[in-house]
Amino acid sequence: MGSGTAGAEGGMDIVMLEGVRVVELGNFITGPLAAMMLADLGAEVIKVERPEGDPFRKGHGGQYGPAFVAYNRNKKSVVLNTTKAEDRSQLLELVASADVLIDNFRPAVLDKMGLDSKTLEARNPKLIHCSITGFGNKGPYQNRPAFDTVGQALSGIASFLVDPQAPESFGPTISDNATGMYAAYGVLGALVERGRTGRGRRIEVNMLEASMAFIQDGFTGYTMAGIVGGRQTRIVRSQCFAFRCADGKLLGIHLSTTEKFWQELARAVGSPEWIDDPRFRTHQDRVGHYHEIEKLLAERIILRSRAEWMALFEESDVPFAPIHTVKDALEDPQVEALGTILEMTHPELGTVRTIDCPILVDGERPRKGVLAPPKIGEHNSELLSAREPGPNRT
Repeated sequence: MGSGTAGAEGGMDIVMLEGVRVVELGNFITGPLAAMMLADLGAEVIKVERPEGDPFRKGHGGQYGPAFVAYNRNKKSVVLNTTKAEDRSQLLELVASADVLIDNFRPAVLDKMGLDSKTLEARNPKLIHCSITGFGNKGPYQNRPAFDTVGQALSGIASFLVDPQAPESFGPTISDNATGMYAAYGVLGALVERGRTGRGRRIEVNMLEASMAFIQDGFTGYTMAGIVGGRQTRIVRSQCFAFRCADGKLLGIHLSTTEKFWQELARAVGSPEWIDDPRFRTHQDRVGHYHEIEKLLAERIILRSRAEWMALFEESDVPFAPIHTVKDALEDPQVEALGTILEMTHPELGTVRTIDCPILVDGERPRKGVLAPPKIGEHNSELLSAREPGPNRT
């Protein structure tokens, strides 16, 4: 029995990568996310798992946890024990049939699995192999383990988030997601080139460089202007604010560099005289007096409910948004209007809700039978010769 399809109606049979087979040797986020992005555009993705499965399966108990579901839709799962010669042979056969191979292992792990570069090239010269690592395949850190917090810390991202006086790790994954996206970007470029030349490629993406590339402005601020950024560097220059309203609800405002938005905000809060105040006359003036502006605005915002301010700011064309929890975001009318929530139905495991592919093609989402994330080893019988189903298949 297959993995089932999306329960939501709508969408077109947009399959830009139809006919592209991807073999994913990935765990956690980076590799699975890159492969899922290709799957959303129509590629066939075969997720090869160890007998114990992707560790994310057990993140919340069982074999189908939310963290696994988040990054593994539109895939098929096979289980192979690569410590066994027979299973390594099966894996090589799968890779030989593939257009793309994605792995997120440390350097040299594939060599131990019989998938060294020479073997891959001999068996499949047109293969696009995307290797995702923590730190690349050279340098003093190349063999270290790497997870999201390691990437954020080493790349400098964490320095924009963590209070050095009270250090605490918090927030969503950033380095993992950025790395997976850059990996998918590299694979797509290689696929386009192969369409012209027939040539395979080895794409390498590491978490350190992907994370640094994700905050380009932080580095160019230093290299061009000597600015060593911190937690408030960007928000001061971009004039970003977060306030508590009279009803205790939170509100975010982002004015950027546009004079109009500052002027509209000043009028909306009942202080048009701020527009000509020499402290606030230009953007650069406001950067220098950011904390004064923040204090003045906080004193005004606390006087009304969030709904009242939202109505005023909408009318005044001020860039604002309520600061949502995840629950709030799912219930927002704009999210509802866009159809952002994807509902998938697995024939054995029931309904799974997640966030849909954010790309529209000619105004429609790439739909064509969205598959719920597979059970471990669900597709062994379909994809591997003379194999028994995986341990949790029924």
